[in-house]
Amino acid sequence: EHMVESGGGLVQPGGSLRLSCGASGSTFSGYAMAWFRQAPGREREFVGVISMSGRGTQYSDSVKGRFTISRDNAKNMVYLQMNTLKPEDTAVYYCAARVSSFSERKDDYPYWGQGAQVTVSS
Repeated sequence: EHMVESGGGLVQPGGSLRLSCGASGSTFSGYAMAWFRQAPGREREFVGVISMSGRGTQYSDSVKGRFTISRDNAKNMVYLQMNTLKPEDTAVYYCAARVSSFSERKDDYPYWGQGAQVTVSS
């Protein structure tokens, strides 16, 4: 799977932003899709994941209640809606794909996008 993120940018604290990730290939619906992020000097960390069907999601504690993942299998797209953004959300955000089931481990994902910068600052 080849994937490309879009929608990053600069936003003020308390604001919202939506990231999109488009994937190539005809088997998109067979992949669990996740979002990870990496801040400067830090490890890449799990943000959230959505099941193949879109009926199941899981989030890290740091974004639960603020971020929402959705997907449109007809369009080969996955989205990350980010609300009530905080400066500590500043990072490069990556979408990732793996066949079948959920995982929070980055090493379980063989397919990655190039990343989108999100900066939360006044």
